[in-house]
Amino acid sequence: MVSQGQSAKCTTNHPVHVPHEWYEPGDLVIGAMASHIYYIVRKVSFKKHPSQDFIDAPLVLTKFYQQILALVFAVDEINENPRMLPNVSLGFHIYDSYYDSKMTYRNTLDLLFKSHHFVPNYRCGIQKNVIGVIGGLSSDTSWCMANVLGPFKIPQISYGSFEPAINYGTKFPSFYRMVPNEDLQYQGIIQLLLHFRWKWVGLITPANEAGERFLQNIEPMLFKNGICSAFTERLKFNMNYNSNKLEMLEDSRILLPAFKTSRANAVLVYGESRFSIWLSAALITMELSQLLFPQKKSREGKVWITTTQIDFILYSLQKKINVNIRMFHGAISFAIHSKEIQNFKDFLRSIRPQWTDTDRFIQDFWEDAFSCSLSNSTVSPTMCTGEEMLESLPAPYFEMSMTGPSYNIYNAVYALAHALNSMHLAGAIRNRRDAKGKLFSRYADPWQLHSFLQRISFNNIAGDEITLNEYGELAAGFDITNLVTFPNNSYVRVKVGSLDPHAPAGKELTINEDRIKWHKRFTKKKQGDNKEKRDVTHVEISRIDTRFIFDTPSTKAFGLEAYMETCVSCPADQYPNNSQDLCIPKIPNFLAFDETLAIVSASFVLLFSLITIMVLSIFIKHRNTAIVKANNRSLTYGLLISLLLCFLSSLLFIGKPNMVTCLLRQTAFGIVFSVALSSILAKTILVVLAFMATKPGSNMRKWVGKELAYSIVFSCSIVQVGICVLWLATSPPFPDVDMHSMPEEIIFLCNEGSVSMFYCVLGYMGFLATISFTVAFLARKLPDTFNEAKFITFSMLVFCSVWLSFIPTYLSTRGKYMVAVEIFSILASGAGLLACIFTPKCYIIVVRPDLNNREQLTQRKV
Repeated sequence: MVSQGQSAKCTTNHPVHVPHEWYEPGDLVIGAMASHIYYIVRKVSFKKHPSQDFIDAPLVLTKFYQQILALVFAVDEINENPRMLPNVSLGFHIYDSYYDSKMTYRNTLDLLFKSHHFVPNYRCGIQKNVIGVIGGLSSDTSWCMANVLGPFKIPQISYGSFEPAINYGTKFPSFYRMVPNEDLQYQGIIQLLLHFRWKWVGLITPANEAGERFLQNIEPMLFKNGICSAFTERLKFNMNYNSNKLEMLEDSRILLPAFKTSRANAVLVYGESRFSIWLSAALITMELSQLLFPQKKSREGKVWITTTQIDFILYSLQKKINVNIRMFHGAISFAIHSKEIQNFKDFLRSIRPQWTDTDRFIQDFWEDAFSCSLSNSTVSPTMCTGEEMLESLPAPYFEMSMTGPSYNIYNAVYALAHALNSMHLAGAIRNRRDAKGKLFSRYADPWQLHSFLQRISFNNIAGDEITLNEYGELAAGFDITNLVTFPNNSYVRVKVGSLDPHAPAGKELTINEDRIKWHKRFTKKKQGDNKEKRDVTHVEISRIDTRFIFDTPSTKAFGLEAYMETCVSCPADQYPNNSQDLCIPKIPNFLAFDETLAIVSASFVLLFSLITIMVLSIFIKHRNTAIVKANNRSLTYGLLISLLLCFLSSLLFIGKPNMVTCLLRQTAFGIVFSVALSSILAKTILVVLAFMATKPGSNMRKWVGKELAYSIVFSCSIVQVGICVLWLATSPPFPDVDMHSMPEEIIFLCNEGSVSMFYCVLGYMGFLATISFTVAFLARKLPDTFNEAKFITFSMLVFCSVWLSFIPTYLSTRGKYMVAVEIFSILASGAGLLACIFTPKCYIIVVRPDLNNREQLTQRKV
């Protein structure tokens, strides 16, 4: 046998094709196991060979494609960051578990050994240096992966498994979890029940090992806190095809007696995402039974409580079966904590089917999500254009906001990267050479990563601290969300609380009851109101989600037409009135010329421009006087002209944005301000050099002159010009509208295109201002003959103060007030430069001409 580290010739007579994978090479490769495709097994009829009729078309869980993209986004971000893993490239190889243990084992082996063919314990073809593996979403998938990865001591970071860490840690010390300890969730469930005084609770779990473990943990805690278990149901999850029909309701009627007649206030559901599919189908059967047998007693007023492991993926089943998610309206769910990651939404907006040839997931996702075909297949008679936008999909089908599992994957990639970075600094990543001794990649042993992962601690870009505890679990809490459903079977999750492990004992849970939208029957019972509340859904739709047009779904198969409501949301450019029965057009929001704020701003622009022209005229008229000559006439004229252009550039921010003004706004003010700051820097440097040149035997005399001043202004300004040209060439600003930030207004704005380039322009201005201030401050006590440094010092203090306060104020405002903040900053900083530098000179020239001579200047001291 050839050992793992050796090469061998590997062949197989029947290669197994894996249709869903994504491989990008790198020096070090991160493996991953996604849960995106679910194959539903057909019932074997024994009329033909099973291989001819084994599986149906895959069920694509479209919302889980974001988890794959989160990993790709994180790897790209790290590769573009020069401070992370310098001279080392990260690659990735993503497979799908297909929610099947056999395929999980097979694809995990594929990650380690080769692509498309595998022979255990051999490395064949191109050697991938798999440094760590991320996955899986469920405990079953994580367990199968750990069985393969554990013996090789390859780090595995699960992003959704809540299998007890001690269990994994004993058998697989290389296993880590980017999720908190499940015991915290048990405490949160108890505190939630006590908070709402729900003393009766029903328990529904899958009939498997995970369900039994959940019951063993939660039932003693319920008893200890005086909460009674009204019923406990262990349900088998069976779903398969038979005669082209999806069978999943065979045993669902066992729920009917317990659920419909129980006195439980809340029903606690434990399980994973697929379990919610089965449960919803069981509840549909219950609704039908209630219609057929109305004599059965039904207790209303129950609320669903779901654990973190459950994600409502029912929307993906609409093409297979009719599933009504509205029965879960008002559910309270424990959810994985997540935050928005900067630039992630922009990354999602850039996704197109043709964006890469290596993504084998995207075709099935795209065709299922947009109900079209990318090839001449029979998926849909409608051909995809390839220009469809993920942003246009309903949130339950694909979310633009980063979900909890995606957030965990993002943090898992960065955890591996930070650990690798520490290895790199410690010299544990070494060069790998070919047979001729030529360097062709970097190499690291995965087992060495554990000592760095075990003490990993960093803050991600969203500000969350990512730390693993002694058991390899994420030291964090949970979010509490409320499920709000709509008539077209879509939904949104609204955050209504949190579960903080660092809070005092018994105070871990916080709940904002005002944000919760209860099921109307549950609300009716709580408020003691016997009247039908048929308008509840109208209020929820208009208040919470106005992105989609909702039509009443067909419910004839279930006989539930009488219980449905027809609700239509307002278009994006309209908003509902207070009565929720009329859509009103939103008001345009931009800084128009006829508004008071614009008139005041334009008046100040005119005033400061006239003052600047007046000062320039004074200096030109008295150009041969001592004080004008002493302060370099050419630089003074250039500074005044650039300040004049600064004031005038603020007029570009007034009026409705168009392509020309959007292109010129930031670039024009950035360039003219850079010229002004470059002139000030040149004046300051010349002051220092002039003083040094007066010392006997100094060689500085040859440096003092107009050539040096012009060189400083040109070289400093051309850098800003280059930044602006690069900005306009790569991702230029453009006119845009924002319909969601303000509920009753449409914001017309200039989209910066690249926010990074905008802050590069501001950052470079700040750099020039800092250099000018530093030099001027050091030279402020030189004799007055050559010195205007003390005035420049004050002007730079004003300038820096204005722009340091600008950034937080700019980010905290919206619409025309954001534009007004930038206009104010331009005018205030320009006026500060004009006043601090030129007021003392104009005073001497105009008011005290007797001091404007060489003898008076040489006698004065600072």
